[in-house]
Amino acid sequence: DVLLAYEMNGEPVPYDHGYPVRVLVPSWVGIASIKWVGDIEVSAQPLFSPWNTAFYRLFGPAHPPEGSAPLTRQTLKSAFELASGATLPAGERQVLHGRSWSGAAAIARVDVSTDGGASWRQARLHDDSRSGTWTRWSVPWTPGTPGPTQLLARATDTAGRRQPDVAVPNTQGYLFDAVVRHPVTVVGRHRSTPPRNESS
Repeated sequence: DVLLAYEMNGEPVPYDHGYPVRVLVPSWVGIASIKWVGDIEVSAQPLFSPWNTAFYRLFGPAHPPEGSAPLTRQTLKSAFELASGATLPAGERQVLHGRSWSGAAAIARVDVSTDGGASWRQARLHDDSRSGTWTRWSVPWTPGTPGPTQLLARATDTAGRRQPDVAVPNTQGYLFDAVVRHPVTVVGRHRSTPPRNESS
């Protein structure tokens, strides 16, 4: 399922995205999606380079001294389609949107918290569950008490993996998969002051 992409949104691939051609490898980490392809060589032997053999591994106290196995599949992740630090009016119904994806399997469900993780409810999935693709989701929310809060989204895939609360650290920060705390502020609705009836 590897793709050779020469267009993006109907236009030639921009230079910073890999013009003239970029390799896209679904479900794998971004290092496999090579930019600025100039030629392709078919070989019976695997390519060995410092990047795919020595550099792109997990290093740190939780990993072997020589590092983990070379990185391949992407982890499980979720993101809100909302600016960090957004302000939302209290008492007005909102629909929160986001996307989740997994390198190992299709997305099975997404749970969302609007109170910093104290409670969770299941989001509605908008796409057929397929491996290697984003899955769009949404959940309605009517913000209550004004003040800061944190939105959280936690995905589970069909392989049984669920995003953890805390990621296992590594020195380069690769494959971060923890639930991200998305800050927002709920603000009170402003009421307009009626004009005074002044006599002449």
